[in-house]
Formats: sequence, C-alpha cells, structure tokens
Amino acid sequence: MNDKKAQTRERILQAASSALIQRGPAEPSVGEVMGAAGLTVGGFYAHFESKDALMLEAFTQLLAHRRGLLDEMDAGLSGEERRALTAAFYLSRKHRDSTEQACPIPASVGELGRLPESFRKALNEHMELMVAQLAASPEDTDKALADMALMVGGLSLARALGPGELSDRLLRAAKSAVL
Repeated sequence: MNDKKAQTRERILQAASSALIQRGPAEPSVGEVMGAAGLTVGGFYAHFESKDALMLEAFTQLLAHRRGLLDEMDAGLSGEERRALTAAFYLSRKHRDSTEQACPIPASVGELGRLPESFRKALNEHMELMVAQLAASPEDTDKALADMALMVGGLSLARALGPGELSDRLLRAAKSAVL
C-alpha cells in the first residue's frame, strides 16, 4: 500500500472511530464516515471490504488504545492500584464528555448482539486482556470483571444522562464502589 493510500485509510479509520465513540458501530453510514474524512463514498471500497470491516477495525483499534493506556502504567503497581487509577479516569467528567479516544464499549455494548460475531470476539479478547491487567491476583479476576462492569455501566448511564448533577453523582458513586 502506498503512503497516500495508507494516509487516506487512516483518515477513514479516524472518522469511523469518532463516529463509533459517539453513536456506536451500527448507526453511522459509510457516507457519513467518508464525509467526515473529507472523501466521497466512491473511494470507500478501495480501502475496506464493507462497513462492518471498517467498524470492526476501528473498534479493535480503540480497544487496543485503551489497553495501551494500562500498559503505560508503572509495572510495579498492583492490580488494585491499576483499577483505582483506571476508575479515576474512566469515571471522570472529562471521559464522560469526551468524543475523541474515549472507550468505545459504552456506545457499542447494546449493538454487539446484532453485529457480526467478530465484534463479540474482539470484545471478549479485550475483556480477557483487561482482566489480566486489572486483577490483583489470579483469584481476583471476578472482582476485576465486576469493577469493569461497574465502570462501563456507570459511564454508559452518565453519558445517557448528559452533563449535570445527577450524572456527576453517578460517576462519583460508581468510582467509590470500585475503590
């Protein structure tokens, strides 16, 4: 793939990622994504086989980015300390209100059952890797799973409520439950 084609592909992926974070993987159309990338629909199939292929790649890239943030944490931190730092960011107003590089799971979780199996497979792999990073010990995996469910659910509800006192209280309550 030449540089220009690779750059164009990356622009399309960035536009798809932004749309996915805001509205999930099913809703944005190819036309919307291409328009956001400053391109016409006609060039789409030179880069991706289908809309599902594009959204799956955007989804997996966003998930990998989230794991990368955990990888950057000090390796000497315990799983419990990692969960506390993760919850402090994940359940923040800044993350709730972000539309760039935010976690794609809250916007996607309701749609995954209706999408190709490859989306659920990507989420399963991500969850297993996240649990391994967040568990204080092998015996602590259920606690890490419960905390992840609380964080995703808390962020989903806070985003649905929008900025405001109730949403802020929900974020604080969920964070307190994780910590």
